[in-house]
Amino acid sequence: MEPFSDQFLEFHPIHGTNVRLDYSGTQATRVESFANGVCFSKQPLKPGEIFLIEIEDKELGWCGHLRVGLTSQDPRSLEVVPEYSIPDLTDLGNSWVFAITRNHNKIIEDAEVLEEEAAPKVKTKTFFTDTHLYIDSVRIPRDKLVGRSRPGRFSHILDDLYKTNALPPTARRSRIGVLYVPKGQDLADMHIVINGEDMGASAKGIPTIEPLYAVVDVFAATKCVRIVQVEYGFSSLQTLCRKTIQKHIVHRMALDWLELPEALKHYCKYE
Repeated sequence: MEPFSDQFLEFHPIHGTNVRLDYSGTQATRVESFANGVCFSKQPLKPGEIFLIEIEDKELGWCGHLRVGLTSQDPRSLEVVPEYSIPDLTDLGNSWVFAITRNHNKIIEDAEVLEEEAAPKVKTKTFFTDTHLYIDSVRIPRDKLVGRSRPGRFSHILDDLYKTNALPPTARRSRIGVLYVPKGQDLADMHIVINGEDMGASAKGIPTIEPLYAVVDVFAATKCVRIVQVEYGFSSLQTLCRKTIQKHIVHRMALDWLELPEALKHYCKYE
């Protein structure tokens, strides 16, 4: 299953008191303190649709990091946006939120461990192996899932670290997404994706009768996040041009040597 999303993802205008959204509604910044940073997606998510964000800025001195999840609480129905996603929002019910940490985010199930020990899986390369992430029946393009460093002398080295998930998930430019995968009638599992890697089902048996909104808590050391739009169908001409150019250069700084329009160079460097 692959959701062909035609909606431009934004943050909901209803959010924590310390959050400021940019003009596009795609960047959320906590302007003071360490709490009251809870945000929601503007529209409910579709089955298999990932709400992907990138950490743009951090703030030293706080303990804790970004929190992401799902809720069937309509933001418009809240009298007051909870100060914290955990436990305030989750205590309201029908909310499932996962705290992102520096090291331990992957969900390992006992059954999976026993299965791998008994018969290790042999991964066969297919046409889509490197281009899509598969989570059960859901297929997500990998192109935007992995974080990228800011263009610089060592950006190509840092980019490789993001691709192998060697950098902490809480680092700047790291990309974290949340989605739900249908499981039977009116039920689903919540999955967290960090830099292109599925962390497993962090919540199971979530009712899908009510619409599910993404939850992003810009908490503590996480200062600012930005929504990354994912293309599910055919890539745009702009994206295809970017991929072709990036495929034939050593690293992004080599773009400066090419006779290309500055706007195109900037797009290839930062996207």
